[in-house]
Order: sequence, then structure tokens, then C-alpha cells
Amino acid sequence: MKNYSIILLAAALSSCASIRRHNEQRTACISPEELKEDIDYAYLKLQKMHPQLYWYISKKDLDHKFDSLKQTINQPLTPLQFYFKLQPVIADIREGHLSLRIPRQKFSGKQIKALEHKKGMFSRFEYYIKDNHLFIVQNKDSIENIKPGTEVLSINNIPVSEYIKKYRELISSDGYNTTFYPYFLKDVFFNFYTAENGFADTACLETLYNGKSQNYTLHRESKSKNDLEKDKEQEKRTPERKVNDYVAFSNSYNRNFKFLDKDSTTAYLKIKSFSSDYSDKFYRETFAKIKNAGAKYLIIDVRNNYGGSLHEINNLYSYLAPEPYVLIKPSQLTSRISPLKTNYFRKSSPFQYAFKSLAYPTYVFAQTFSTYKKDGKIYYRMKADKPTKPHKDAFKGKVFVLINGGSFSASSIITAKLKYDKRATLVGEETGGANDGTVAGFYSYQKLPHSKINFPIGLLLVQPNIDFVNTKRGVLPDVTITESMQDIINKKDPQLEWVKKEIAKEEADK
Repeated sequence: MKNYSIILLAAALSSCASIRRHNEQRTACISPEELKEDIDYAYLKLQKMHPQLYWYISKKDLDHKFDSLKQTINQPLTPLQFYFKLQPVIADIREGHLSLRIPRQKFSGKQIKALEHKKGMFSRFEYYIKDNHLFIVQNKDSIENIKPGTEVLSINNIPVSEYIKKYRELISSDGYNTTFYPYFLKDVFFNFYTAENGFADTACLETLYNGKSQNYTLHRESKSKNDLEKDKEQEKRTPERKVNDYVAFSNSYNRNFKFLDKDSTTAYLKIKSFSSDYSDKFYRETFAKIKNAGAKYLIIDVRNNYGGSLHEINNLYSYLAPEPYVLIKPSQLTSRISPLKTNYFRKSSPFQYAFKSLAYPTYVFAQTFSTYKKDGKIYYRMKADKPTKPHKDAFKGKVFVLINGGSFSASSIITAKLKYDKRATLVGEETGGANDGTVAGFYSYQKLPHSKINFPIGLLLVQPNIDFVNTKRGVLPDVTITESMQDIINKKDPQLEWVKKEIAKEEADK
């Protein structure tokens, strides 16, 4: 026990020292020469690892952007300042999965616990972005009685429009579609803001509502005893929460299923993330209920779904396909050793590191034989690029899929396949992810040598098994219906309502 206590104390001291070094390095200035070396390092790694680097930008143009950036580096910068210079160039590659990680302050366990005992300041609102304007569309706790539809003009006297313009340059969709930005930016706006400005306990907002401006001061309030007990309750993983993939932070489920009518004619499936956790059981139980009820229509809602597991969307497709299918084309890599560049020991505890060390030879063996060469190109073996049979409980009726600019990555893969196979009617707006695929799969987590900024690079070119449209855009809906801010405030759903009316019309015509 004495030795164990010494080990724990040493680990705690090492962790504190690591946090201190990280935070000191985060605020230290780096010379222009070293920053230019980081730029060259980032571009070299991209050229070696990214399988479709010049999909949306020519090599000539990208070379020019990196060279031009280096010419602007003429004075020392902190890692955060450097991030705001380099990330816009990375975003110009137009690969939505490709992004530097913003250098954040690290917190000790004590500091994290203190933050956990306080309520969020900005996260208690839901937001809507249009052009360079930020609106509050939901005030969860009626804070200061701020009404939905209120525009936030400034935060601590800095115009919000300046932040939006600045942060907009940091993110990218896949390709040239523009629908992704307002959805993703509203979700990450305050991630950027707090990384840049820190976790303050107060913030002054200048707002505008119905032509009247008003100032509010937000406070980071302490949680009550009831709040803390509620947090504990939300963290419990009941069987229902596991299968429906409960998210404690938002007190909601990633997967929801229900019938929209008393006679179970129309089934509705909402999937907010393809997380894969317990998804096999969820789909097995859900489609058994749909089959037993004799439902004739199925609505699948993947709006605001940023993607996730390829296994999950392949499994979901098996419940929709009328015949054997292949979900994706063979996934391309830049080299046979790419799968070994995924930072196997990343974020491992001492115990995990020891266990992984024992398993490492097996891992290397498996990854080495996971690739193959064909027609001069290297591919990665995946189950989703092999023929899959429809599930015995596969749905035979009519399928509608709801999409919007927040439908990204795996959501775009499955909707592109459904549209190509004419298996569903897509309703909503162009997806944020590309119609013809993306680069993700798994990542090599690089770290720029001087700024220490983390740079995960996707290693797999993942494309739906379709004839490509080559538009460099998202998946286009069959029926275009957009949602306004007022619809959100009034809790109206014009896209779902259109589908309901279409089903009622079809039923009436029978």
C-alpha cells in the first residue's frame, strides 16, 4: 500500500507539472523561423498521408497559400495566435474533417471539479446564425428573461459579427456547399470564444429584440444541491439509456423511435449521431417493432447529425435494402504503412499503456494485412465494401429521409447511397457533407514540433458505392424545404410536416 501511494503521488505530481508546462508553452512566443518550420511540417505530413489532398483545390493554389502564409510570419507568435493564421489555410483545402486542434488551456482535476460545480454561462442558450448575426432561439432556464429571437450584438463590447467573420474562416464543409457553416458554427462558436478568451465568470451582452437594444450581464452560477443530484442521476447508464445512446450533457437521446399515428402506419426514426454504441440492438428491436406493426412509411431524420460509425450506417442500410448491396467503394490510402501511423498509444493511462504494449505485435500484424494493392493503388479492407445481405426484418415500405446542412460525414454517405439506389425520398436542404465521399476513417495524430498544436489527419478516402456526380457539393434533396429561425422558435417543423402531408395525400388517393 505504501508503494502504491507513492506511485499515485508521483503520477499526480507529474500530471500537475505537465499541465503547468502545457499552459506556459501555450502563452510563450515562438520565433518566426520555428513557425515557418511548423508550416512546412504540416504541409509535408498532409502530402504524405492525405489520400485526396487536391480534391477541391489545385496543388498550385495550395502551394501558393502555404508560401503566402510563410511570408506573413515576420514576428514571434503564441501558439494560439499562430493557430488563427494557419487554420484558415487548412480550411481552404475544403475537407470538413481536416482541422488543427485549437490550443486550449489545460485544467487540473481540482479546477475541473470546480467548473463542474458551476452552471454553464453560454451553453444554457440555443443559437441560430444567419450571415454575420447570432440569435438566441432558446433560453433553457429563462436567464434574465431573454426572449427567443434576441440578437446578440456584442460580447464584452466586441461586436459578435467580428467573431463570426473570424471563426467562419476556421471551419470548412466538404467541398463547395455552404449549408454546413451556419449549423456547425453555431455549435462551435463558444468553443472558439472560450479558447480565445478563457472561462470568465461574467459576460456583458448587448442585445437587440424587436428593435429595442438592451444590455445583460451573464453570471457563471454555482449549481444547487438539487442540480448536482440531477447531474449524478443523468450519468447513470440504464438499459434504456444505453440502447438509445443517452447524452447527459444535453439530457437527450442520440436515437429515438416512435410511431406518428395511432394505427402505426408511419414510423419515425431520429438519429442525432451514428455513435455505434448499442446500435445493433437498437435497430434490431426497432425494425422488429416496425415489422410487427405493419407500418407502410418510415421517416428517417438525420438532420444535424455530424456522422460517426461506418459500421452503424451499413447496419442501418441492411434494414432498408431490398436486395444485397455494397455500401461503399474500396477505401484508398496513401501507403501500406498508413494504418500504423494512428498513434496506437495515444491518451493511454499507465495501465492501458502496459496492456497495449502486450497487444502491440498482434495489432501490427492485423494492420499490416489489412491493406492490399490493386491497379497501382493501396486500399484498406473494410466490411462495408463487401456485399451485405438485407436483414430479415428489412423495411419494405416507402422511406423518407430528412436532411439539412448539419447532415455531415456518415450521414452524407448513407443519404447519397439511398438517393442513388432510389430507395428514399430526401426532404430538406443540401447536406453539409459531400455527395461523393470524404476523407476520414481513422486518423494520424500529428503534433507540430514548435507550436505543439495537434493536427489529426484522416487517412482513408471513404466514398459511397454510387456513380459520382462530380459537383463537389453535398447531397441534394429531392424536395427542397428550408427551416426559418421563426420555425425553430415556434417549434414548427416544415420539413416533417411536408412529409406527413405527402403521406396523408398518398393514403387518401388509395
